[in-house]
Amino acid sequence: MRPFESKSTMTGDDSPGYRLHRRARSFPLSVLSAAFLLLWTVAAAPLVVSGAEHGVFTGTVQDSAAKPVVGAIVTFTSRTILKGTTVFAQPDGKFRLPPLEAGDYDLRVRRPGYQDLTQNSLHLGDGTTRLDLKMETETDPHELAWQLPASRWLPLVLSRLSNDDEREQFTRQCAYCHQQGSWATRVQRSRNDWQATFARMEKMGGAISPELRAELPAVLNAAFADESYLAALTKPEFVAPAAPQGPAAAVVVTEWDVGRPTAMLHDIAVAPDGTIWAVDTGGDTLYELDPRTDRRSEFPIPTGNSQVGGVFHGTGFLQAPGMEAKVAPHSLQFAPDGTVWTTLCLGNKVAHFDPHTRKWQIFAQKEGGVYPHTLRIDHKGRVWYTLAVSNGVGMIDPATGKQRLFKLPFPPAEPSIKKVAQTEPAPSGRGESTSGPVPYGIDIAPDGEVWFSQLNARRIGHINPDTGEIKMIETPFAGPRRLRFDSKGNLWIPGFSSGVLARYTPASGEFKIFKLPTAGVETPYALNVDRRTDTVWVCGTASDTLMSFDPTSEQFTVYQMPTRVTFTREIDFDKDGAIWTSNSNFPTWHVEASGPRIIRMQLAAAPKPE
Repeated sequence: MRPFESKSTMTGDDSPGYRLHRRARSFPLSVLSAAFLLLWTVAAAPLVVSGAEHGVFTGTVQDSAAKPVVGAIVTFTSRTILKGTTVFAQPDGKFRLPPLEAGDYDLRVRRPGYQDLTQNSLHLGDGTTRLDLKMETETDPHELAWQLPASRWLPLVLSRLSNDDEREQFTRQCAYCHQQGSWATRVQRSRNDWQATFARMEKMGGAISPELRAELPAVLNAAFADESYLAALTKPEFVAPAAPQGPAAAVVVTEWDVGRPTAMLHDIAVAPDGTIWAVDTGGDTLYELDPRTDRRSEFPIPTGNSQVGGVFHGTGFLQAPGMEAKVAPHSLQFAPDGTVWTTLCLGNKVAHFDPHTRKWQIFAQKEGGVYPHTLRIDHKGRVWYTLAVSNGVGMIDPATGKQRLFKLPFPPAEPSIKKVAQTEPAPSGRGESTSGPVPYGIDIAPDGEVWFSQLNARRIGHINPDTGEIKMIETPFAGPRRLRFDSKGNLWIPGFSSGVLARYTPASGEFKIFKLPTAGVETPYALNVDRRTDTVWVCGTASDTLMSFDPTSEQFTVYQMPTRVTFTREIDFDKDGAIWTSNSNFPTWHVEASGPRIIRMQLAAAPKPE
């Protein structure tokens, strides 16, 4: 029996403003510099674990009154293989992890309303190691507020804006690539500093109207003032949210550190052989993780004659400060033959990689198409992808090498690269900004038609691949993003800036909308449908969660992710039913972890009938 006491994570000056400022300044340097060497070792010399002894961590989590801390998030992270495993304390406070490789582990236990508990270098042998853990109630109101996810902070800003159009625009454009309400963003700034921030945001494609730009500095500073957030976020229902229930309390979450701390693991995909692949948008790299051996491998993507910034070289458009990407891989999908396709958005190319031969084939985008974005493969093996900046959809037929460009209606969009990079934001609050309506998600219907969304324009559409006919459909909600079909031909769509899940039935032309269950303001980036059961899985991008939706019962289940500031971008499934994603906040150093991670969530097996 080994008791551990929790310790507060904050020390030093008691000024909450100073503490938050110190976090924002010190976190990237103190944490990432140490982690960089470890992660570089993993990337440079892929790690294989085989034949290792295994042991089990088990125990209880209680508070100072010896009552169980139900739902406590218990994470053990291997110091050797940079892999964290998480379970949740049950109603009696007990926890038990699956067998882990013998070695040294760091422990972290957390639950909103309590001080984080940490202990480093716990040794696990080949037997059972039992730990009785004690958590202390958190009494610092600032810490209680900072424990809450971005979804709880967003309303502080939205409630102060003038109208619904501005509220929707702020949610869509200011949470475009990262959580709005993480420790790195909720900082008071001078008006000039805010305007400089908005200018950088515009260069990344997140342009806002002049009216919103003028109003925001005062609104943001008021929302992030101590008296504002303390009054709103330290209410009892926020301090002690409900513990995970049912299947959400029985999951096992595994997180593998992959890539350098500066990497941006944008999308992931599960290969036919069970390996997991991810693209580093900031580092022009394709990563492979074998979860059976914990081996990580990396494959540099050929950049050809592309310079830093790709086709936008010299403009600064769609390139974050310090980013050195030349082609910037974005989305990836596996073909039935086990080869992988990825869009190279800054390079204005599409790439094909054979993991067996390790050979690349690069397709330059035809004239008139700019910024290959999200990619899917149809039943005939053709590769379809959205062209986010030029309002189009592209197609490559690998069998013939033929390419085709579909220009989408409204607004006319044939801008030169130079013109796109220099365009001023539109004054409209509805958001046809520098990059127009922004074709975003794409998927293939059971009948072979190609469906897509226009994020800024509140539209979806579909293309007949044989005739080229294009039809557009208005959505009754804002921010349609990455959409997917189920096995019955229903189209499921996340409303990024409206916080909804929508089902569209092509046969009837009807939408049905479901409000997402996470508290506050949710921003669902993407979803995927497990077609074996037609369960819909949605990214809780602002709340550090994943959500499942049962289309039969029309009920949601919310699953908590163990790492804060987990901006999830894509979801996939393996043959065993596990759910895969990654934490892809941009910039990566916003994430609480020391770097980017590939994440697996395993559901508890259903009880067998007697």
